[in-house]
Amino acid sequence: MLNLSQNGCSVWVTSSTELARTPTCVALGKFDGVHRGHQRVIQPILPPAGHEGVGGDERANSSLSVLSSPSSHIYSTVVTFNPHPQEFFTGRPRTWLTPLDEKIHSLRSLGVEQLVLLPFDKELSALTPEQFVEKILVEQLQAARISVGQDFCFGSNRSGTAEDLQLLAAKYGIPVTIVPLETCGCHESTDSREASLSSQEARISTSLIRQVLQSGDIQKANQLLGRAYTLIGTVIQGQQLGRTIGFPTANLQLPPDKFLPRHGVYAVRIFTLGETLETPDNTYLGVMNIGHRPTVNGTYESVEVHLLDWSGDLYGKKLVVQIESFLRPEQKFPSLEALKTQIQQDCAVARAFFSAEC
Repeated sequence: MLNLSQNGCSVWVTSSTELARTPTCVALGKFDGVHRGHQRVIQPILPPAGHEGVGGDERANSSLSVLSSPSSHIYSTVVTFNPHPQEFFTGRPRTWLTPLDEKIHSLRSLGVEQLVLLPFDKELSALTPEQFVEKILVEQLQAARISVGQDFCFGSNRSGTAEDLQLLAAKYGIPVTIVPLETCGCHESTDSREASLSSQEARISTSLIRQVLQSGDIQKANQLLGRAYTLIGTVIQGQQLGRTIGFPTANLQLPPDKFLPRHGVYAVRIFTLGETLETPDNTYLGVMNIGHRPTVNGTYESVEVHLLDWSGDLYGKKLVVQIESFLRPEQKFPSLEALKTQIQQDCAVARAFFSAEC
C-alpha cells in the first residue's frame, strides 16, 4: 500500500480491496498509457469541481454531485489489474507504456484520488461476471457509479461485456457509463505500414501506440496519448565517453518494465521530478539516444540524454524526459570524431525543431 503525494495532491494506492477507501466511483480497465481513450473513461468518475484535468466542463454535469452528500465523500477510483491479465495467462513478462509510478503520476494529474490494483490470480480470473460485480464492485468497493470503455470485457473467459455490466449493476442501483471508443483522427501516413495500421485499427489503443512508438513516429504517438511520451529514470554512472568528445550525457536507469520506442536519437524536454511541470523556466532541452551505442561497441541497451546549454552534476537525480521528435535511427560511425560531428548536427536539428515550435 502506498500513499504518494506531490504539491498537496495524493493518490491512495492499494492492492487490497479491504484497504480501499469507500464508497467509490469506479473507472474499470487496464489503463496502460492513460491515453486519450482512457482519459474519457476516467472523466465521468471525477469530482465535478476543484480538480485539474481533462474535460472540466463535462465533469461539471456529472451525476457524481447528486451521489455525493456533505457527510459522505465518494472516492474517484481507478480499478485495474496486477499483473496484466495477458502476463498472467502467458507467463511472459510485459513492458508497460506507464509503469506503476508513471501511472500514478498521470492519474494524479487528472484528479483521480485512488488506484486499486486487483491481484489478477486464478481466483479472480475464475469469477463469473455476476460474482465480480457482487463481490468486488458492490461488497468490497461499495461502488456508487461505474465507468468503462465500450470494448470492456470482464469475468471468467472475458465472458462479460460492458452492456452486461450495465445490466448487472442496475440490480444494485449502480449507474454504469459506457464510453464510446476514442478514434485517433490521425493524418494519413505516407508509410505503407503505418497507413495499414490506421485503416485496421482507427481506435486509440495501447497496442496501436506501442506499434507507432516502435516505428519512431513520436508525433503520432503523442497525439494518441494526448501528451508527450515520457521516460522517468535516475541518473547513474556511465562510461563517461560523452565527456571525451564534448557532449556529456546523463545515463538513465529506467524501470525494467518500461516500454522503449525505436532505437535512435530524439529531441527531448527534460526536467527533474518534483519541479512544476508547467513552468518553462524549469524545462531543459536536449537530445537523447536509445540503443546499444554501436560506435563504441556497446553491449547493452542504454538511454543517454545530453542537455543543451547546460552543465552540472545530475548523478542521483530523477529526470523526466518528454520525447518530442525522432531525429534519426541509431547507426555505427567509423570513428569518435565522426560521431562527434553527427551529434553536433543532431543538436542543431533539435534546436531548429524547438525554435519552430515557439
